[in-house]
Amino acid sequence: MDIKGQVAVITGGASGLGAATAQAFVNAGAKIALLDINLAAAQQTADKLGGIAVKCDVTDEQSATDALSEVQKKYGVGRVLVNCAGVGPPKRIVGRDGPMPLAEYRKVIDINLIGTFNMMRLFAAVLSKAEPLDGGERGVIISTASVAAFEGQIGQAAYSSSKGGVVALTMPAAREFAQFGIRVMTIAPGIFHTPMLAALPEDAQKSLGASVPFPPRLGRPEEYADLALFIVRNGYMNGETIRIDGALRMAPR
Repeated sequence: MDIKGQVAVITGGASGLGAATAQAFVNAGAKIALLDINLAAAQQTADKLGGIAVKCDVTDEQSATDALSEVQKKYGVGRVLVNCAGVGPPKRIVGRDGPMPLAEYRKVIDINLIGTFNMMRLFAAVLSKAEPLDGGERGVIISTASVAAFEGQIGQAAYSSSKGGVVALTMPAAREFAQFGIRVMTIAPGIFHTPMLAALPEDAQKSLGASVPFPPRLGRPEEYADLALFIVRNGYMNGETIRIDGALRMAPR
């Protein structure tokens, strides 16, 4: 699909992978809508890129519905959805203070997995009724998993299971939406230079980067964005999760 002139909705678009994806899409001629719980940060990014910002809590049905409605009123039907909203607080299942509070586990699942599903279902419901483009395609949905979905480390039980759910969601969604000409793909990044990692000391960041076989560094958000743009443009890519990790396989800790 040629993204030029099309509407792309990006959750978690205020910073990190989402902001980089927005930049790549704008460079390719797309209209972008950044959905984020932090409206001020999203607005700042949107102003810089020439898009719009909409406050959205991906875990809340009404908030997500209202956000997508606002995008449609301003831009028309979205053809691309990129789910980048997510959290990843480390926590052992059983730590020094006892078992992990169930509410903390539930929060990660709510944002990373249920939030992804919520946006997917609402976005696809509208897109499925849109006029098809050349070749019968209507659009594409790209979700964000993680290599932790496959090699979760100690302390990543909540994060890994949420991202594993995103991976498992990809194929059934792609099969279901095939009748509408909507493709569904997932990207599983390795260790990327995002705001979460930027909070670590520089020595820790270098150590993490050195653990990657090649290239021995942290991934750049622009590299995630390049892959997202490639997926949009390549109409035969569907129902797959693509790792982008420099051949990294996570150790237990």
